[in-house]
Amino acid sequence: MRLLTCSHWLLAAAACIALAGCGEKKTELGQGGSVVTGSAGPQGAQNAARELVRCDAPVATLALAENPNGYIMGSGYQLPSSPVPLVKLLAQQSGCFRVVDRAAGLKGTIQEQELKDAGILRKNNSTVAKGKGYEAQYTLTPSLTFSEQDAGRGLAGVIAMIPVLRDIAGLAGLVEQVKFKEAQTALLLSDNETTEQVAAATGSARTTDLGVGGLVFGKLGGAAGAGWSNTNEGKVIAAAFLDAHNQLVVQARALQAKELPPPVPTTTAAQRPKGG
Repeated sequence: MRLLTCSHWLLAAAACIALAGCGEKKTELGQGGSVVTGSAGPQGAQNAARELVRCDAPVATLALAENPNGYIMGSGYQLPSSPVPLVKLLAQQSGCFRVVDRAAGLKGTIQEQELKDAGILRKNNSTVAKGKGYEAQYTLTPSLTFSEQDAGRGLAGVIAMIPVLRDIAGLAGLVEQVKFKEAQTALLLSDNETTEQVAAATGSARTTDLGVGGLVFGKLGGAAGAGWSNTNEGKVIAAAFLDAHNQLVVQARALQAKELPPPVPTTTAAQRPKGG
């Protein structure tokens, strides 16, 4: 059998790159990959990511705060302006905290109270009353740094220096389409009673797009792609927050549980109306 020369090995490597360029995508979350999905509520975490680390019981009530320094995200990615709703879902799905709203939900409560005080709302059987809100025992602040590295140009430069690869039509242009998308996140947990930062965690994820398939996928969505699941950029950020949350839960499990408000009232199957 004839031995392969160095040029043959390089040619084989180039072929592998070309085949990978058909649209292979790989997302890494720590040692694995995931996208934040599902719901949380009285029925517990539904369709949550398998990688999500959970607690057997909540340890306290939690509010999420916007990062005062904002979030570093590249322009033109059609991403939401804040990752707080995403982290809220993770916190509730994990079962480690009871989440209280200090954003739109709180504004709605205040508005309803003002309407009641103004005599617009009914007085009898009103569910809006002062002094019934739950305090946030902890505050969680997310941080995000998203960066995109265009590694393809460097690979194309190497190929241009190797004659046997340089002469392959379109190979350099194909390699230029290799992109690495990376996200780094952090979650900071503070005790509202003592103001002490009791826990902090970081998370990271990287998505590798090889070839035109990945590039086209990253541009799809339009106005409907303004979420965390319709673009590669959004998916890698969601995965990084999932990674950070999992690291934080390890610390949260060691916190002594604080007194919690009564559980959320629910209906049993027998109490539900037919068809419900």
